[in-house]
Amino acid sequence: MKRLFALAALVVATPVAAQQSEPFAPDCSAIAATLDGMVAEGRTVGASMLVYKDGEETCFAVAGDAERETNRPFTRDTLVQIFSMTKPVTGVALMQLWEQGRFRLDDPLEWHLPEYAETQVLVGETASGEAITRAPKRTITVRDVLRHTAGFSYGPWDEPQNAGDRIWERLDPLSADKTLAEFSAAMAQVPLLHDPGTHWSYSAGVDVQARLVEVLSGQPFADYVAEHIFAPLDMQDSAWQRDTADLPRLARIYVTQPEGSLAPMPREEWLEPNFMGKPMTMGGSGIVTTVDDYMRFARMLLGEGTLDGAQILRPATVRLMATDQLDPAIASENRSFLTGKGNGGFGFDVFVRTGPPLTPDEARGSVGEFYWDGFPSMLFWVDPLQDMAVVFATQKVDFDGTLHRDIRAAVYGADYIGR
Repeated sequence: MKRLFALAALVVATPVAAQQSEPFAPDCSAIAATLDGMVAEGRTVGASMLVYKDGEETCFAVAGDAERETNRPFTRDTLVQIFSMTKPVTGVALMQLWEQGRFRLDDPLEWHLPEYAETQVLVGETASGEAITRAPKRTITVRDVLRHTAGFSYGPWDEPQNAGDRIWERLDPLSADKTLAEFSAAMAQVPLLHDPGTHWSYSAGVDVQARLVEVLSGQPFADYVAEHIFAPLDMQDSAWQRDTADLPRLARIYVTQPEGSLAPMPREEWLEPNFMGKPMTMGGSGIVTTVDDYMRFARMLLGEGTLDGAQILRPATVRLMATDQLDPAIASENRSFLTGKGNGGFGFDVFVRTGPPLTPDEARGSVGEFYWDGFPSMLFWVDPLQDMAVVFATQKVDFDGTLHRDIRAAVYGADYIGR
């Protein structure tokens, strides 16, 4: 009996990473078959996937077309617009400056961007549609900006729903014709949706991070990232600024039609601003890259800040970014769509899995993994438990989470317990 109790105590005391029942290896044939099936079933036009595990490339698969109308195949060097997968890059840039002591995480935002000193919270509107506001119960901190708890808006998703949406539409903070300085000046005039720290609300806060990088570093945001992230990581195919010479390599975005088919989106509608020669360099979107280039960024995070001898961040900083930063007082009903991302919370610009999948329908993943995705159904994740990083590239809108669920099932298997 004493041996039984001792064995039970040993199991309880064993770290989660040591409780995985048997070695794990991604099924490359299942990944390839899944991509082929997605294309054959008309769920996307083209896609690729790259898996790096245990210090080496493990799987690469590709299917379908980058541009169906010209029979141009999706290839390993196809350029993709990653939209919100830009956000973790911006977070890394800002945390580099934190490591240098340029700011503290709990500094009031207004110390560094004075335009936010007078930002108000929306509490209602008058009969004529004018915003009713009040001062926030506490100031916005830089930590809030990093974890989407500042109360910022992203503007109306469809038609304006309130007076704050109408102010956003009038000021148009993220207009492609604005600089980041002009964006920030306009953004500070849009009422907050919530008091800081009370809700997780997806927002243009990462564009505020980009403006912080400019102010704290003294460099234009895109120049800072190119010098301090892209160059040391040898990400030669990654940039905001592109030109028409890149178009033959660029995948077209396809839009889901009411009956379920996929139609090409006109390039002039969805090319990111810098592709069109506009001044806006967003922190929350805009990078054009390849699966190999973005994998170098993901591998740096997997390596706790270092890749091939280039140290981008300290290990403790990566662990901080990949730790759930949300106060338990922020209830699930105050976390918007984050609860649909899986069993977890949010760090700095990444979702963080804090528990194994709760249902068979939840996307497979490991406790401690962190990830983010992008509007054209893009996805990357970093799984320290399995020493693995994955990049999945496709260009389909609206965002299709079922592609992510199925590709994760192909990588892990449907019964993966996540710890």
